[in-house]
Amino acid sequence: MTAEPVVPSDAAIPEHIEHRIRSRDGRTLAVAEWGDPNGVPLFALHGTPGSRVAFWQDPTIYARHGLRRFTLDRPGYGESTRLSGRIVADIVPDIMAIADGLGIGSFAVTGGSGGGPHALACAALLPGRVLRCLADVCVAPFDAEGLDWLAGQTKGNVEEFKAALRGEVDIRKIAETESAAILERFDSGDANFLGGNYEMPEEDRKQMARHADRIAIQLRAGLGRGVDGWVDDDIAMTKPWGFDVADIKVPVRLTYGRHDTLVPAAHGDWLAAHIPHVSTRVNEGTGHLGDDEDVERDMAWLAGRG
Repeated sequence: MTAEPVVPSDAAIPEHIEHRIRSRDGRTLAVAEWGDPNGVPLFALHGTPGSRVAFWQDPTIYARHGLRRFTLDRPGYGESTRLSGRIVADIVPDIMAIADGLGIGSFAVTGGSGGGPHALACAALLPGRVLRCLADVCVAPFDAEGLDWLAGQTKGNVEEFKAALRGEVDIRKIAETESAAILERFDSGDANFLGGNYEMPEEDRKQMARHADRIAIQLRAGLGRGVDGWVDDDIAMTKPWGFDVADIKVPVRLTYGRHDTLVPAAHGDWLAAHIPHVSTRVNEGTGHLGDDEDVERDMAWLAGRG
């Protein structure tokens, strides 16, 4: 295990601590630490695609709320070694390796979009360690009874997940094409970096433009070495997750927007009906990227004060 303070060469990235931790099967896990070193430990799990280099526009938010926040590259993203064939529940031993390696006992966990199921996996499988779990715009299990999983999703998502069902070769073609296009749009200053296949509501387009610089930093860090993480995330979403959300025993908060076209609100509604000890915050006026005003409330809840 290694750890070192980092003053990033990119002035837009707040100063933080970088850790490199060995997984139980010998892989490298790249972890970033932000906030109060004496605060409540929080694991924040990025979306699909994403990376550990994820931070709010006000970098003081974590310390202000008394949070010691950890972000990590899921296997295959950024600087974390790939774990081919992984399922959602495989995040749990990696989180345990990080927590144990850093001397962390109990912790909160949060995840957004493709990170949401991974956060729920920790809540379900680590009831003695997880304090609380916030899952934002989280997809439901692919085999969720009574849910038309692809209904309401934008064209790009439908193509992605149908390709994932066909196998790695097909989804890799899409991920490589989309990754190259996204990075080119960032370079050209195009705020609509997802492109025409990922039609989003006006609320999300405004959020994309408002936060484009930070999103670009995160995605460049996650995709700069390849698309293995994106490929494996999509495939994992279409397979059994390795746990049942009905078994979760820790407090869970679900947050989602009614206008979401990437993870339609029906997914959040299904999860809300099947997870015990759950509270919800449904924003009737937002989509996938939410509302900036909610972030402070989410941090307070994760710190145990909400």
